[in-house]
Amino acid sequence: MNWSRIRTGRAWRGGVLFLLVLFACVAFLAGMRCGSLELSFGGILSTLWKGSAEDVNYQILWNIRLPRVLLGGLVGAALAISGAILQGVMRNPLAAPGIIGVSAGGGLAGILILLVLPQFSALLIPAAFCGALATAVCVYLLAWKRGVNPVRLILSGVAVASMLGAVSSTVLILNAEKVAGILDFTVGSLSARSWEQLHLVKWYLFGGAAAAMALSRKLNILTLGDEIAAGLGIHVERVRFLLLAVSALLAAAAVSVVGMLGFVGLIAPHMVRLILGSDYRLLIPGCALFGAGMVMACDTVGRMVMEPMELPVGVIMALLGPPFFLYLLRRGRSET
Repeated sequence: MNWSRIRTGRAWRGGVLFLLVLFACVAFLAGMRCGSLELSFGGILSTLWKGSAEDVNYQILWNIRLPRVLLGGLVGAALAISGAILQGVMRNPLAAPGIIGVSAGGGLAGILILLVLPQFSALLIPAAFCGALATAVCVYLLAWKRGVNPVRLILSGVAVASMLGAVSSTVLILNAEKVAGILDFTVGSLSARSWEQLHLVKWYLFGGAAAAMALSRKLNILTLGDEIAAGLGIHVERVRFLLLAVSALLAAAAVSVVGMLGFVGLIAPHMVRLILGSDYRLLIPGCALFGAGMVMACDTVGRMVMEPMELPVGVIMALLGPPFFLYLLRRGRSET
């Protein structure tokens, strides 16, 4: 059986995308149903459709669960797309916003705004974007030496992320009296998120996803190598910078509302690439669906596993991410 030929078939790809849509929908419904108040799916629909503002169930579903679950889906999709772009641009399967420091750059900018310059809170997303983009460019330049070596890229990213983490820790220590208010930010959490945060970032996330789809064909060509891409008429450095900017925007918008949520951009692209192939015209929407479903599902698990206490979604992802990262390292070494 020719597995690669099956994966490129139109029926297979359509079926996979349908299953990913189904996975995201199931994760969404589970997030709406589970919690201290458990409702049936029929009860959820009737409450949202016919419920009144005075109804307690309506208030819980509309003002607490629905914005939280929707935001989790958008953030998961954004981080997954960001990771897929970075892996394509840097031609490195281990590249991800959290691993090469992009999230750390956006997170540091967010911490500075929240703790040191709260009067500029309206600039949180632009500041996080600048921090994330500057980090991505810095890592790329540090890894450049007659080309980008995958190992050198990861080492540069880890070093930059560690340095930014040290700066963030210093800022937190110097502002210890304010740290309690942003503890969730440093871990990655959807707790207490509402329509306000959703409206704050939705256009950034939708715009970044649309830009990623618009650049997907050029990203396919870029993965073939700089010389081939240039021969096919692609302005390599310009396209690479645009893709890095899109990736940084998606990661920064996600970090600005949920904090330092890691490993989504590493796991989702690999899982989708295994079953859908490496065509970014399909990989990007596939990653968006899988990343959205994964974050919504992990957030639901975090709410249920220690009820009535709640584990932040970042903790659940941190439990899943390192084993997957080690698996990729071992797989890469065996293939080498």
